[in-house]
Amino acid sequence: MSNELLYPSAHAEQAFQYFTTKLGCETDCSDVYAEIKTGNHPFVLLDVRSKEAYDKSHAIKAVNFPHNKLNAESLANYAKDTQFVVYCWGPGCNGATKAAMKLAALGFAVKEMIGGIHYWEDFERYPVVRQQISAQT
Repeated sequence: MSNELLYPSAHAEQAFQYFTTKLGCETDCSDVYAEIKTGNHPFVLLDVRSKEAYDKSHAIKAVNFPHNKLNAESLANYAKDTQFVVYCWGPGCNGATKAAMKLAALGFAVKEMIGGIHYWEDFERYPVVRQQISAQT
């Protein structure tokens, strides 16, 4: 018997509650881009990487807000009913998770965009904004 089958599957109700909670806390690039294309996306898309990383390339409509700068004072201009979607580099980075935790602790609704800019740009090929850098001479 394989190791996966050593543990019984969750009961349907347990699985339903788990996956409902999971989807309440995360979204993916496809869903975010579909909402942006409607022109009426009900969230603020936050790129929580450094300004330098953001300037190189970021998802369209994203606002840069490095996760280490998120606090009650820096978010004072956002209404408490603001919905945030946060992302960072990708699966190997937990900056978006840190940002989501901070936003939730401050009382904001938040979802993490799984895959980050890596999936957005490299796999899905969704539109990005890039800094124009002059060629080296």
